[in-house]
Amino acid sequence: MTASVKKVVLAYSGGLDTSAIVPWLKENYDCEVVAFVADVGQGEDELEGVEAKAIASGASSCHIVDLKEQFAQEVIYPTLKTGALYESQYLLGTALARPIIAAAQVAVARQVGADALAHGCTGKGNDQVRFESAFAALAPDLTVIAPWREWSMRSRPDLLAYLAERNIPCAASATKIYSRDANLWHISTEGGELEDPWNEPSAQVWTWTVAPEQAPEQPEYLQLSFTAGSLTAINEQPIAAVAAIERLNKIAGAHGIGRLDMVENRLVGMKSRGCYETPAGTVLYAALQGLESLALDRTTQDYRIRLGNEFAQLMYDGRWFTPLKDVMLAAAEQIAKPLTGDVVVKLYKGTVSVTQKRSPNSLYSNAFATFDEDTVYNQKHAEGFIRLYSLASRIRCLHQTAAAEAADKEQP
Repeated sequence: MTASVKKVVLAYSGGLDTSAIVPWLKENYDCEVVAFVADVGQGEDELEGVEAKAIASGASSCHIVDLKEQFAQEVIYPTLKTGALYESQYLLGTALARPIIAAAQVAVARQVGADALAHGCTGKGNDQVRFESAFAALAPDLTVIAPWREWSMRSRPDLLAYLAERNIPCAASATKIYSRDANLWHISTEGGELEDPWNEPSAQVWTWTVAPEQAPEQPEYLQLSFTAGSLTAINEQPIAAVAAIERLNKIAGAHGIGRLDMVENRLVGMKSRGCYETPAGTVLYAALQGLESLALDRTTQDYRIRLGNEFAQLMYDGRWFTPLKDVMLAAAEQIAKPLTGDVVVKLYKGTVSVTQKRSPNSLYSNAFATFDEDTVYNQKHAEGFIRLYSLASRIRCLHQTAAAEAADKEQP
């Protein structure tokens, strides 16, 4: 602890870690602590009483900033257009929220005249990189404090004892099993039995989705309407981004859709296991893929797939505030321009499938694809195409044959 700070803005959640960080900062840095709470759709239960908790912990004030609309419009929908899936599975629920939270934290720091920023990320996780990379891009002049990399406390009992010694109230207990992170897009669960990949997740792991085998016996169909890759209506009723995601989370979650049990490669070099629930994201991803199959030509669709893989890596690694992000999102926006139309999805027992799709920009033509007689496609034309398409293979074989014949002639 070499930095000298007077006022620090702490990314505060009201949980055990940040409740302990407030008094620890005051004691070890002799500074004023301003709590910052980002409302990214984690739910009213998570936000209830959070300001009072922050003040009781020793914060001088608490700023609660509603970021849900900005999160949906500026991060979730643009990222969805890239088709990003980390390691071909993860819809990046935690990673997506970090840039918007970090930017708002910096804004609060500027507003209150703080000279430092603090977070409760551990030294083993990805989030420390995501937050601090954002701070470096937006406020390199501010000191960054990461208590988990400085203090001697290493466990929940340590933190609880620290708070008890100071008579600071905290609802957490030493028996808490899981670590969870929720926002508008998803909820993640780590810890408990999940630390052994041989253990199947228990029923207590899942909070947003029912078990697929307990989902309704009858499927549910939804018509989703898109304009340039952004959802605009559900069942022909216009709907805004936040409301759409919240509604789809409830509907799809009731059908057991959106569960992922994954062992992933963290940015810091270790593997970790997490269970993710992303009902709305799973449905929207499937629906957009359905529209892509109609409206994108082969080479553009192939590039979008590669773009999605690269953007997933960029997001996971915390590189949102970079020129490369701007370039990649601009490409995704251009690719998504023809993605206007309607998609009907079938929700049933943990699965989502596209059953109908249509678009004014569809490249599919029944006149060309039909097996019946047509006047627009002369099948004889395929012969010339195939000869040109396979020309390199033909020339290679001719060379190999000529070389073999020449070698035979040289044999005594």
